[in-house]
Amino acid sequence: TSEEKEYQIEMLANLQKGNENQSTENLKAIQKTAIKNENLFAALMEATKYCSLGQITDAMFEVGGQYRRNM
Repeated sequence: TSEEKEYQIEMLANLQKGNENQSTENLKAIQKTAIKNENLFAALMEATKYCSLGQITDAMFEVGGQYRRNM
């Protein structure tokens, strides 16, 4: 419903606003780990505490590009 949609949008905005400092640090950690070609699991688990899936995805696209399947 539109109420649920608005609630989710508001919660996402609150998450991003409330964890701005931690999310920035965690997203940079993910990017550094990916650039070094190290195991991302620990960095991703920590980032999920403070970042949305969209933020994490965007951070990874910045350093690794977007996967596109060959057809």
